[in-house]
Amino acid sequence: VLLDIGLPDVSGLSVLERLKRDPATRHIPVHVVSAQERTQIALELGAVGYLIKPATRERLAAAIRQLEATSERDLRRLLIVEDDHELRGNLQLLLARDQLEIVAVGTIAEAMAQLSAATFDCMVTDLTLPDGSGYDLLERMAGNDSVAFPPVIVYTGRALTRDQEQRLRRYSKSIIIKGARSPERLLDEVTLFLHSVEASLPSDQQRLLREARRRDAVLDGRTILLAEDDVRNIFALSSVLEPLGVRLEIARNGREALDKLAQCEVDLVLMDIMMPEMDGLAAMRQIRTQRQWQNLPIIALTAKAMADDRQHCLDAGANDYIAKPIDVDKLVSLCRVWCSRQ
Repeated sequence: VLLDIGLPDVSGLSVLERLKRDPATRHIPVHVVSAQERTQIALELGAVGYLIKPATRERLAAAIRQLEATSERDLRRLLIVEDDHELRGNLQLLLARDQLEIVAVGTIAEAMAQLSAATFDCMVTDLTLPDGSGYDLLERMAGNDSVAFPPVIVYTGRALTRDQEQRLRRYSKSIIIKGARSPERLLDEVTLFLHSVEASLPSDQQRLLREARRRDAVLDGRTILLAEDDVRNIFALSSVLEPLGVRLEIARNGREALDKLAQCEVDLVLMDIMMPEMDGLAAMRQIRTQRQWQNLPIIALTAKAMADDRQHCLDAGANDYIAKPIDVDKLVSLCRVWCSRQ
């Protein structure tokens, strides 16, 4: 699939997330082509590559060749970096399947030697290693421009602290980094980056993947601010988001939205554009002037009838957009995309 991000009715990131969430389509390679700079999040969602428009004929042809190569290649290669011998063996048992070559090592030195000598589709690492930390390994990888490194899944049995997440983000511009705290989540992330056909996996792995999706907690416990003055839309969105574990804060105009942001910690903002007193565009511009909110994800709820509405939203500070009337499945997908970044 060649996928544009700037689609007229919904963000291509939502389409990508839904393709990669569906067991029937998640193995299909997707190459993103877009005028928007969304490389990092697209690759984290499972895209095999990203082209910035305008793209030349030669670069498009190269993207198509990459898609074909990914589809046609049967054998995948996985690198596991874990110093605990027993856990390393358990990870191999958890992830083993046909057409997957697993190389397991216990030190940074061994990992760098393997990465320099061969190409891997994915790497799983712990943050505690005998000859340094997982951060040291990521730093050495990020500083080596001569080698193309695979997506990295940090597997740890406990939640990362905010400081640890910030340290990981320092390397995420050059390496795709995801986290996994349970065996089923680890299996889910590995199969995503290996572009595995789920129906061809061993039955116990398919069962674990179903379990992982039941426990998908991307939205559970998140606080989302909905800035919307239409009571019908508030009811419709709250009836969808609250059963998923979302705590919804409501603002009836842009000024109320700014007040709510000052009062509580918010993971994501859903901003209607047409509101009284202060509209959504003015509110987003005001939000982006505040340092503490510069990285806060904002999804604009746009009126399809307004010409250039989408671009106005992006220029005002929105990260993404969805056109009214709102398709709730698409909206939930977009919420997952941007909450997973927090």
